[in-house]
Amino acid sequence: MLSLAEAEPAVFWLDDLPAEPLLPALTGAVEADLVVVGGGYTGLWTALQAKEDDPDRDVVLVEARTIGWAASGRNGGFCASSLTHGEANGIDRFPDEFATLERLGRENLDGIADTITRHRIDAEFERTGELDIAVEDWQLEDLRAFAGLLAEHGSDPVLLDREQTQALVHSPTYLGSRWDADGVALVHPAKLARGLGRACQELGVRVFEHTEVSSIATDGDGLRLRCPFGTVRAGQVALATNAFTGLLRRLGNYIVPVYDYALVTEPLSAEQRRSIGWEGRQGLADLGNQFHYYRLTADNRILWGGYDVIYHFGNQIRAEHDQRLDTFAALAEQFFDTFPQLEGLRFSHRWGGVIDTCSRFTTFWGKAYGGRLAYAAGYTGLGVGASRFGARVMLDLLDGADNERSRLEMVRSKPLPFPPEPFRYAGIQLTRRAIDRADRNGGRRNLWLRALDKVGLGFES
Repeated sequence: MLSLAEAEPAVFWLDDLPAEPLLPALTGAVEADLVVVGGGYTGLWTALQAKEDDPDRDVVLVEARTIGWAASGRNGGFCASSLTHGEANGIDRFPDEFATLERLGRENLDGIADTITRHRIDAEFERTGELDIAVEDWQLEDLRAFAGLLAEHGSDPVLLDREQTQALVHSPTYLGSRWDADGVALVHPAKLARGLGRACQELGVRVFEHTEVSSIATDGDGLRLRCPFGTVRAGQVALATNAFTGLLRRLGNYIVPVYDYALVTEPLSAEQRRSIGWEGRQGLADLGNQFHYYRLTADNRILWGGYDVIYHFGNQIRAEHDQRLDTFAALAEQFFDTFPQLEGLRFSHRWGGVIDTCSRFTTFWGKAYGGRLAYAAGYTGLGVGASRFGARVMLDLLDGADNERSRLEMVRSKPLPFPPEPFRYAGIQLTRRAIDRADRNGGRRNLWLRALDKVGLGFES
């Protein structure tokens, strides 16, 4: 496609970062009170909050590549208050504590905004809200049913009809929407990660890049982590490695690494901006099972991502999977179906990245090595906001705290594990085909999808 002819196979957000010197790798034998493994959002929030809680706590953070290189630097930048991958999933899985989780989620988003302000992080934070848009009649019916469910649980959802939705953003595909005015902010994800890293260092966290941990072992009353050029020993370890589960094999039973893809356009002209409206700069997402998410960047490009979710046999993660031409072609075609008035616009970047999903689509936590190691994983693509809460709970677990967070059923329970290969691969491929058929067949879910719904072991785009 001509629109993709000049698209760089690179992550726009990482390309958009100003050049800075790399941080050093860890060398020799290092001691600390707490070692955080992983320089994405969860690890950065863990280190930052640990130092804010106790400035005397000696914290080391080690990252295998560079800060924000993986999912934290290549996502869509939607920072949501939901801790449960949306309200419907939260009501379905944690109905008795849904109101509490919603409150904690709003407090968490407020905390992110406060941290960005206090530490002067240039993350292009915009509390724009989000429109969830119906583009098929069945999605409109589902939206109305969802609004009724929210009302039953004390929420006051705002539904917009076709004309009201079109008044905000112009697309011939829009039939109606749900407007969440305050529950979503947009950020520049790579700038947020880098800013959190800088804030950690200013508080005294020792941050090491290009320091991959190869093994963890008990060492007296602590743990010793082996790295390429040295070791680090600490009384506590926070494991924040997202889809990379090799350091704790049990996580591989619960986590499936799947690839998500995105495009970014060249900057829109003033005339192109007028043709689509979008003056409120809201985050947008349609309501298909295979949904699209999209938003404006600070320089008025459109990021357009989602739809395809690709799993490779054996939980395989490889750099070559970051580029998938068939997916990019499908995304480009769907973009112009949504905004035909932008025909002729070119894409400047195309990329993919791996995210960690679990069968309940929300974060889960656990401990290992006699409680000296804690982990958080399973964000399923909505970790920009939820990672701060995930980090907060990890610190609770390490410190043995008994509080509102640690007593949550969401924190105390685990998702159902995925089956071993080859059943894992076969089940995921069968599910992908089934949700594609559902999208093309008025949203009707076949026997396979209904069975997954019943047992709580599903798979979402």
